[in-house]
Amino acid sequence: MSLRVQVGPSQTAIHQGQTVLVTETDGQIAWPSDKGLYFLDTRLVSAWAIYANGQGWDLLDGGATTFFSSRVYLVNQAFETEGGPVPPRTLELMINRTVSGGLHEDIDVTNYGGKEVAFNLEISIRSDFADVFEVKSGKIVRRGKITTSWSEGRQSLKMQYRNADFSRSVVIRAHKGDARAVYANGRLTFDVTLRPGASWHTCLLYELIDGTDGHNAPHDCSYNRRHSRHYEEQVSWKDTVLDITTSNEEVYRLFRQAIDDMAALRLPIGNPHDHLVFMPAAGLPWFMAPFGRDSLIVSLQNLVVFPEFARGALEVLGRLQATERDDYRDAEPGKILHEMRYGELAHFKLIPHTPYYGTADATILYLIVMHAVWRCTGDGAILDNHLPTAERCLEWIDNYGDRDGDGFQEYQTRSPVGYENMGWKDAGDAVVYPDGSLVKGPKALCELQAYTYDAWRRMADVYRARGDQAKADALTAKAERLYQRFNEAFWDEASGFYAYCLDGDKKPVLTVASNPGHCLWCGIVPPERADRVVSRLMQPDMWSGWGIRTLSADHPSYNPYSYQCGSVWPHDNGIIALGFSRYGFRDEASKIARAISDAGSYFQSNQLPELYSGVVSSGSNFPVQYLGANVPQAWAAGSVFMLLQSVIGFLPDGLDDRLWVNPHLPSWLGEITLKRLRVGKHVFTIRFWRDGEESRFEVLEGDPSRVQCASLTPGNHPWLEHPAGKPG
Repeated sequence: MSLRVQVGPSQTAIHQGQTVLVTETDGQIAWPSDKGLYFLDTRLVSAWAIYANGQGWDLLDGGATTFFSSRVYLVNQAFETEGGPVPPRTLELMINRTVSGGLHEDIDVTNYGGKEVAFNLEISIRSDFADVFEVKSGKIVRRGKITTSWSEGRQSLKMQYRNADFSRSVVIRAHKGDARAVYANGRLTFDVTLRPGASWHTCLLYELIDGTDGHNAPHDCSYNRRHSRHYEEQVSWKDTVLDITTSNEEVYRLFRQAIDDMAALRLPIGNPHDHLVFMPAAGLPWFMAPFGRDSLIVSLQNLVVFPEFARGALEVLGRLQATERDDYRDAEPGKILHEMRYGELAHFKLIPHTPYYGTADATILYLIVMHAVWRCTGDGAILDNHLPTAERCLEWIDNYGDRDGDGFQEYQTRSPVGYENMGWKDAGDAVVYPDGSLVKGPKALCELQAYTYDAWRRMADVYRARGDQAKADALTAKAERLYQRFNEAFWDEASGFYAYCLDGDKKPVLTVASNPGHCLWCGIVPPERADRVVSRLMQPDMWSGWGIRTLSADHPSYNPYSYQCGSVWPHDNGIIALGFSRYGFRDEASKIARAISDAGSYFQSNQLPELYSGVVSSGSNFPVQYLGANVPQAWAAGSVFMLLQSVIGFLPDGLDDRLWVNPHLPSWLGEITLKRLRVGKHVFTIRFWRDGEESRFEVLEGDPSRVQCASLTPGNHPWLEHPAGKPG
């Protein structure tokens, strides 16, 4: 029997809200490193180590037990005491941690040796209060002053950072322990005496403070995670969202982990009316903050899983929509933000993320998400609440997204610290000419035109429903003009593929990349060209066996270990698979789904990372991680739902309380049942299975008359092609 390699980062990460703890697998925080305890984009603990009489401990096992808790088992190395030597592996050290407001730490030592031991248990803790941006870049600048104070009576250590009116603090308190602590030489020290078989315990409570606003840790020792508020909320949430049973264990595990990841990445955001809304954070550990593009795409992925993500994203992003031009932040009236940050650099506007608006697609995606969640839920209040925001988005597309009035969407930063690239491939080296040189801007990415085409048609559907036929007709006409001009300017007949983008001189950049797959998803590709686009994306230079690469392996800039020049992104593949399915290429869509599922089975806990390398699957190797990938990551987890949709072919229409399905189950997925599938006012349980070469379904719960098989013309979208809302 062959062993299955487990791939993934060698670290442990837990979090709750915007508090994140990242440690080594032994529970310690090495210095220097990018690990630590982060709170509101500031690293409050930058080093943490534990010793017995100055000697370290050896790891047995450790890891996260939930998204907000972890446990580590260690044993002692040999060390000397006044009473004689202590043999190795006779003392067990167990560290339990829970993030809930602040951080609660349980430390337990058990003596499994044959004689009494007495020693100093020392915990070294340091705080650099570095901004998350500086940690990530490896360039940390101290601007303010750090002070440390110890209170013997209160058994508390306070470390505080202050720079003018910006302040962050962490207060660490020894609580309900078997010995009192002393503090000296940067270490908390406890005198531990243990008879054979005896145990010793203490708690450390970390209060995290933003200015004067403190976030306390729970005080109960041996904190029971399964009776915690966060655990109960997680279980309750999972009991309301989409669930599956299936004959394919790999698919089931991937789906269940994706649900766990989405539960973990729910970011609570307060609003002026004193209630919380949840929007998806982008990913752990670097992106636990509001993100425009990521939150919107994740909302699309989760429409039939948790449509409330879309409601939260629309509310928060709409509230922060730009109202004026600010070149430093790349803000323009009507634009949807890219990223919001809360650390020192943002506070003093040393970075433009207050928020930063350097994204070319989030404003367009806002329209797509608003229409999609309205259609899925049938809730007209979505339009009542967000149509004014959407109309400002439409104005931005015309007035700012199209920078030169040629009918295409282009981007180029106006900020001295702005992003070079503002599509989803936002790395500085992501957009390249065929010879490998960087494309000069302004850049008109192919998918930006596709998103705009889709958004205009969706907004025409909105205006038809609102009785404004004149606006509907105007947007439909604009979409048709864009369709024609796009297919004239971007199509390259010789290669049978679309240009990656138009450069600043309006010349097509014929680099082969994954982006045209998004054009299939949006329906801007004529059906007679779709087979050539699909075929090109599935050629060996693009198809790794673990998914479609971001860039052709034949390109001079190809690097399978790069961020966006040859790596594989699950969310990119999920969008492409939906595009394949839309045009009737169901076998190819299933091939993508199988590849991503297979890759996911190699990663720890079946947890898809943000991206992984583009190395070829040979049948005897395994996917290779990308160093620094976010895990969990929201749109990587959400790709599982998109891939499932590409196979099942379901399309919810809440306005008509109807679900359209067009299943095409591959041989590797013989049976699957979807439970708690919400469409409008209805909730369904539907079983799908293969019957020979055919795929069939039956409604086990819910009104069977509301579930119908759809037969769609390749490339058509039922609502947009047919105003009555029924597939042709």
